Amino acid sequence: MTEQLTFEFDNKQPIKGFPELRWTGKRPYRSTTYYPAQIRERYGVEQSFYANGKFGQWVSRLYWGDNLQVMSHLMKDFRGQVDLIYIDPPFDSKADYKKKIALRGQTAMSDSTALEEKQYGDIWTNDEYLQFMFERLILMKELLADTGSIFLHCDWRKSQHLRLLMDEVFSPDRFVNEIIWCYTSGGKGTRMYARKHDNILFYTKTPDYYFDVDSVRIPYSEKTLANYKEGLRGSYGTEDTLNPLGKVPEDFWEIAPASKSTIESAWGYPTQKPIKLLERIIKGSSPKGGLVFDCFMGSGTTQAVAMKLGRRFIGADINLGAIQTTTKRLISIAAELNKPQLAINTGFEVYNVNNYEFFRNPVEARQLIIDMYEIQPFPAGNVYDGELDGRMVKIMPVNRITTPADLEELKANLPYKTFEKRKEENPAAPVERITIICMGHTPDLKGSLEFELSEYKVDIEIVDILRDPNRQFKRDSEADVAAEGGRLVIRQFYPLNLMQKLSLDKEFVEDWRQLVESVMIDWNYDGAVMEPAVTDVPGKTELVKGIYDIPKTAGTIKIKITDLLSESLEVEVRV
Repeated sequence: MTEQLTFEFDNKQPIKGFPELRWTGKRPYRSTTYYPAQIRERYGVEQSFYANGKFGQWVSRLYWGDNLQVMSHLMKDFRGQVDLIYIDPPFDSKADYKKKIALRGQTAMSDSTALEEKQYGDIWTNDEYLQFMFERLILMKELLADTGSIFLHCDWRKSQHLRLLMDEVFSPDRFVNEIIWCYTSGGKGTRMYARKHDNILFYTKTPDYYFDVDSVRIPYSEKTLANYKEGLRGSYGTEDTLNPLGKVPEDFWEIAPASKSTIESAWGYPTQKPIKLLERIIKGSSPKGGLVFDCFMGSGTTQAVAMKLGRRFIGADINLGAIQTTTKRLISIAAELNKPQLAINTGFEVYNVNNYEFFRNPVEARQLIIDMYEIQPFPAGNVYDGELDGRMVKIMPVNRITTPADLEELKANLPYKTFEKRKEENPAAPVERITIICMGHTPDLKGSLEFELSEYKVDIEIVDILRDPNRQFKRDSEADVAAEGGRLVIRQFYPLNLMQKLSLDKEFVEDWRQLVESVMIDWNYDGAVMEPAVTDVPGKTELVKGIYDIPKTAGTIKIKITDLLSESLEVEVRV
């Protein structure tokens, strides 16, 4: 039976003398409910750690799911335990971010050997964005230790709003720095000055926060060193004030962004941030063995740097592509670090929340739902997502169940003036016909909406895609895998969704390995958690092996084949 837990938060009152950010539909967030999570994969084992004066056993974690639900899950065991939070949330850039997908190897199989796959969208209404961030920041504060810090990465689009939100959640007294990350790439100005920086808001939970100033010192400038040699007084005083470890960095950081010429580019993930940026933040604001959390994980730079620096970590992302990319990245780093002399904890586990595995990312989900039901879509920012047979359609968040709380944004933006006019013109007719499309829902969903709108006659229909026998979102992959002569052989693999996007037919697939991102094999699958002993993750221009020697101790074999879209097929083979 699923454990039912509710976590209450402090009901903070407005601070006298400080402004409070308001928006249409703003609602308090005073409690959350525990959500279950299921472990799917394990890489490495638990290892000992020491942090904050305590010893323990640990294996790091990645979660696939809505980070609000992930944090609600973490509240049970990690409330007040996280040393550092770094987040790079949506910027509201009004753009869709894409990843280029290209066939591996050198032989062209058709004219369509590459495509741009949409990873996620960053298009919001202002009210929706602010409520989204408000609720998540409250949970982050609850997870932070009393000595913990949070770094929120943003830019000119929302920095002013997020600063006020951070003041409201953490209090203005807990503001430490607004760090300006300067870089040379980006847009050029024609009728304005070129925008060449991001903002990072640094707040703490209490005044007693951890900060290791010596770990982040940088070399003094040549001018300062020259003045020092000449015994000149200046901003650093006389010669005995120069620290041999260097100076404390200013609040503007000149760090090159992740680009094609840097190691980060190998992961090909949109909006990824440079390693050096995360190194400075993690070194300065978390102790060795401390716990680092990032719930907008992306390509996993935070987790990668945390592993290298000997920190424990938890990561989360709603995009399965982010989970797959980070998993591959951490496997690669673990292979480098698994040396006795380093004694670094490299084990990690992969979970998903609520057993929802239909969609790889929410952008794809929305489009698939629109296509499947033949909905006439509306432009972004409209209160409804589209129209179907005279009914207004609202598509709820995917990969989690819909609750009455999820309807708040819809209720806040309904056209009530139009409702009033329709009610006057025809009191017996519905003022609106609304179809809510969701992926699982609480039993009270329809009743709660009808109660809230009881002043009007509204025709409400709930379409639960989990219960729709006619749904067919994507074509499944096919594989031919067998044990032959002591070896596991993948004879063929056809990722039909990917092939459809590339306009490839089976007969034109020259080598199935060109369609594959990775192969993972567990030689003794226990029926619950996959623990890969083989992690075949080739470089960009290389191919997976496809043939693997079966150890004599093998039992039930589970093989996971992941294609270029990060969609996976799992097959069991018995020997």
